[in-house]
Amino acid sequence: MKHSRGEKLMDLMNLIRLPNLMVVALTMMLMRYAVIRPLLGAMPVTLAGDQAVSTFMTFRLGWIDFLILVISTCLITAAGYVINDYFDIRADFINRGSIIVGNTITRRMAMMYHNVFNILGVVGGTYVSARIGFVWLGIFFVLISGLLWFYSTTYKRQLLIGNLIVGLLVAMVPMLVVVYDAAPIYKYYSQTALDFPGVALLFWWVGGFALFAFLTTLIREIIKDMEDCEGDRETGRKTLPVIAGLSVCRAVVVLLALLTIALLYIVWHRYLHDWITLAWLSLLIVLPLAIVIYRVVTGREKKHLHFASRLMKLIMLSGILYSLVAGAIITSGNIT
Repeated sequence: MKHSRGEKLMDLMNLIRLPNLMVVALTMMLMRYAVIRPLLGAMPVTLAGDQAVSTFMTFRLGWIDFLILVISTCLITAAGYVINDYFDIRADFINRGSIIVGNTITRRMAMMYHNVFNILGVVGGTYVSARIGFVWLGIFFVLISGLLWFYSTTYKRQLLIGNLIVGLLVAMVPMLVVVYDAAPIYKYYSQTALDFPGVALLFWWVGGFALFAFLTTLIREIIKDMEDCEGDRETGRKTLPVIAGLSVCRAVVVLLALLTIALLYIVWHRYLHDWITLAWLSLLIVLPLAIVIYRVVTGREKKHLHFASRLMKLIMLSGILYSLVAGAIITSGNIT
């Protein structure tokens, strides 16, 4: 059966999870412009010279280079999605009743897309690494590409290892931004400023978002494994639901969700204290997490788990969008 170009294009967009790639790009943009830029604008420095000049720190990585970094990250991510579906044909057919690789997109074409995306992503990441004077950082893109390959072929079939790897890879998205911005900032201001405050504050703020991304991704991955338990069991995977059962999975999801909620309120109590953040956390993150807990604990059908998984995506998006609130708080100076 022949498929039209339109069908193939739509399936390619589904294969690379275009909405997810847009969220990756959005996350990186918000980390840079809603969090890091206000932080830099709140840290005055005095530049050395014949006449000392007081100013605020600014980005040392150009916006075009940053755009290349974003595109490279999205390309590596897209390659990971392609190779994941390449090795998941049987399980996806059992769990969802339909497949893309092996249907509208041949296995050969899928592998070609995977290779092209990876090569372009690694080249772009290495180029930006060279631009900031640390070309060796480009090896991270090679390692991430390799990790995604081994995740699809091996790790996702092992108890919790696959879940932890996905969580770490998602957490690396915001951390890539701060690494590639902080390195040239440190290099420049440590040499030119008389009172350089360092870049630790940038890592603390962005690290908070990264930890949230890790925990919420881990929760969602376990829920997805619960949803896909039938296909995983048929294909011999040793996921947590297959090995320990759904009751243990429910307990793990509840514990991780409660840990996330506790950490959010601890951070708010110790560092922020503003009512906007409290309302945002309570209404857009904690309340939905409570609904996820309820659905996972009481739900006995696949559709209940699917609902919880979709709701986790909205919770993760709410966490990303909080960066806009964070930026306003930083700019206003209301940080203790």
